[in-house]
Formats: sequence, C-alpha cells, structure tokens
Amino acid sequence: MTTAAGPTLCVVVPCYNEAPNVAPMIAALDAALAGIAWEVVFVDDDSPDGTADAVRRIAHADPRVRCLRRIGRRGLSSAVIEGALSTSADFIAVIDGDLQHDETRLPLMLAAVQQGADIAVGSRHVSGGDAAGLASLWRERLSASGIRLARILARAPINDPMSGFFLIRRAKFEALAHRLNGQGFKILLDLLLASPQPLHIVEVPYRFRPRAAGESKLDILVLVQFAGLLIDNTLGGGLPLRFLAFALVGAFGMVVNLIVTLLARRAGIDFGTAQAIGTIIAMVANFEMNNRLTYRTIRLRGARYWRGLVLFMLVCGLGAIANVGIARALYHANTAGIAASAAGSAIGVVWNYAVSATLVWRAR
Repeated sequence: MTTAAGPTLCVVVPCYNEAPNVAPMIAALDAALAGIAWEVVFVDDDSPDGTADAVRRIAHADPRVRCLRRIGRRGLSSAVIEGALSTSADFIAVIDGDLQHDETRLPLMLAAVQQGADIAVGSRHVSGGDAAGLASLWRERLSASGIRLARILARAPINDPMSGFFLIRRAKFEALAHRLNGQGFKILLDLLLASPQPLHIVEVPYRFRPRAAGESKLDILVLVQFAGLLIDNTLGGGLPLRFLAFALVGAFGMVVNLIVTLLARRAGIDFGTAQAIGTIIAMVANFEMNNRLTYRTIRLRGARYWRGLVLFMLVCGLGAIANVGIARALYHANTAGIAASAAGSAIGVVWNYAVSATLVWRAR
C-alpha cells in the first residue's frame, strides 16, 4: 500500500490515428497543468497508425500517462465514457487529440467547477473565443447548423453546445452515465440532454486552432448522427438509435428509387424495367449508407463488404415481398389503401433491420 495522493484531474483524450500528436499533447498538458496533480488517458479505437504504441512508449517513463485501447468498438462519445469511468480523479476534462483545443484554459475551467459550476465548457462562441481553426467554409456551416439545432433542445443556456472541450466533476459524470446515449460524436450535448435538471454551465473562451496533423473527422455523417441523437432524445429513447438511422437511410433509398425510375422512364425504358433498375440502385445506395453510418463502428470492408452487399439485397428483396403481401392482404380485408401501404412498409423496415443486424452486420 502507498500513501501517495491520486490525481485531481484526469484528461480524457479520445483518439483515432493521432500518433503524431501524442507527444506534443503530453508536453502541452505538462506545461499547462503545472502545480496540478493530473493524469491523461488516451482512449484509442485501435488506430492502424500506432497511436497506442506512441502512448505506451511515453507511459513507460511517465506514470501520469495511460492508454485504453479498444478493439471492436468505435465512436468518440463511447470512448469518452469509458475513459471517464476508468479514473478515480475528482475532475474529468475532455479534449480532442488533434491539438485544436487550447489546453492552457484547463486551469480556468477546473477553477470554475471547483467554485460550484456543474460543467465548464471551452467555448468558441463567447467574447474572446474564436472558431477560425475550422479552416473551411463547409466545416463552419456544418458546425453552425449543429449549434442552432442543439441550442433549441439543450436544457441550459449555452453558446457552444457542440464543443468537444469541457471539464466536469467525476461524481456528476457518473450520476449521468447511465442516462447517456453514448453514440455519435457530441458527448457534451449528450450530457446536457441526459441531465434531468438544467446544469450550471460556465463557458471559458478559447481559440480553436488549425489542425496540426491527421485528418478532420467532421463530415456530413457526423451531422446525421447528431440529428439521430436529437430524434432519440425527442422520443425519450423509445427506439434504438440504430433503428432510427436505418429507417432514415431507408427513406433516402425511397427518394433514390423514385428519381432513378423517373429518369429511366424519360429515357424511354418501360415502367417495369425502370422500377427494377431504381430498386437495385436504391438497395446499393442504402447498403453503402448503412455501412458508413448506421453500422459505422463495425463497417464491412474487403471481401466482407461484397458478401454483405449480396446478403443485404437478398434480405431487402424478401422484405419487399413481405411489404407487398401484407399490404395487399390488409387492403383486401377492407383496410384503407394508405393505411395498408403504411403497415406493409413498417413491417418491411422492421424485417430489413432485424435480419440485416443478424446476418449482414453481425458483430464479430
């Protein structure tokens, strides 16, 4: 047994392919947190670039540094949850591994929570803050769209609900942990939505830096996952988030089917052939979107991708047969045409989701 005191602050760094940033991040934290007992936990989603090895090389000589390597699991929010629950420190900070957040603001954020705030948020959108590090107009608009949506549903006034840079008391995090959705990329918003009472938030301005190395993970799929989180919260968690994503992708496939069929008809192709072409293209589009979005964490690659595509098309073909059969049966039983069609579609979606999850994207 030892009598050495544990860390006051644990900095959780969710990362994927951030090997070049590991040593600079640790050096920056060492300088910024002078006089504070701290540790850092890099939660690495089995990066192929050797991020975990880069952390462990430093951890051999520095006991404040730890690596939590996850195999078969992906996602920023779930990485933060696992990292936060792995520490005994009284306070938990979350910071991205790409060096775009300003670690020198951590002492101010720690002081704010020690003085009574529930959570301190590094904010780009208060006086003194700056989001210039987003670099492109596309990323600025994507982030701004998410912020507008989040402000509507957040249960506390906040200017930057999409921030990935915040500090919270461990006891508060653990109290909310069982209520977290844990999917997607916006763990701060997840915390705000999970809290039964509005949280006392202090926003600390910081300048969002340009990325030093690696590639940005902000893309349209992140925004779609974010929309799924909002829908899930609105429905009170009554439906699995993956099912919602699967259904939204299916709706997109219906649009693709309609557009392709209309274009084929304009090209002089008969309706039956045009419909078949549209259906096949829609199935392929749905498979690709589900593989990249709905089942992003267990995405199929290589030979498994092509096997999955064939299985998916077979599953959806059977689902289409069930859809039409049930709709016809209900219609002949004097059910209104729209209601019969809706019931058939609902059965088809549930069938496609259940069988796809079992056969196509079966967790390894």
